[in-house]
Amino acid sequence: MKRLITGLLLTPFFFYIVCFAPQQVFQATLVAVALLCYYEFLGIASATFPQYENLTKTFTGYVAGVIVLLMPLGQVGVFVLLFALLSFALSLRHSKLEAVLPMTACSVLGVLYVFGSWRCAVELRAISPWWLLFASAVNWVGDSAAYYVGKNFGRHKLSPVISPGKTWEGTVGSLIFSGIAGVTFLHFMFPRVPAWESVLLCAAANAAGQVGDLCESAIKRGAGVKDSSNLLPGHGGWLDRVDSSLFSIPLVYWLIKFGWFQN
Repeated sequence: MKRLITGLLLTPFFFYIVCFAPQQVFQATLVAVALLCYYEFLGIASATFPQYENLTKTFTGYVAGVIVLLMPLGQVGVFVLLFALLSFALSLRHSKLEAVLPMTACSVLGVLYVFGSWRCAVELRAISPWWLLFASAVNWVGDSAAYYVGKNFGRHKLSPVISPGKTWEGTVGSLIFSGIAGVTFLHFMFPRVPAWESVLLCAAANAAGQVGDLCESAIKRGAGVKDSSNLLPGHGGWLDRVDSSLFSIPLVYWLIKFGWFQN
């Protein structure tokens, strides 16, 4: 019930921010959510390597992430490289040399994973807010379908080591229901997209989202934590809620931006 109530409360806010909010409001909201996600990611990383310092207290990644979200797109690639090199250099302060590699890797991966994905959301919204709504909402539908289908009909485990609760039945349910919702949405909002392309795009977005969900589950299980935080009742943390979108949005942006599908 908590999961359902939280979802119902978030949905209209999400819809407004993505589709109708002024650009400044959209960016401010995205920055806030990205910072929370990055904080949760670093919390998981710190739980994975408890013998080293608490990564959530290092501010360079937060600052770098916000810059990635707001700076001109053409400069992002070089800036991320510079941030990676800076993180590498700053890791030399550790007295334990075995901390250099994991601490650097976690900081840089977190910026790419969270802020890099959300930067794709900024660019996808610039093409059309409806594409960003599609790339995000198709996975919300898929996540919900996977949860309820898996809970009621799941018999065969998808990945017992990574996520014992996920089933093949839930995976198929996610693909079917997100496909129905996505194809219907594209039919009305982007009628120029042929039906077969809509099916392929929905399947690609859903597959990316499910992989994203599994990837976050893997790092949580490796760290021995159940949820990234408890900020969203019934869902865990913000990273738990958007883990699938962090994979699907960059893929949809790439497919649309570079002409794989019509828009």
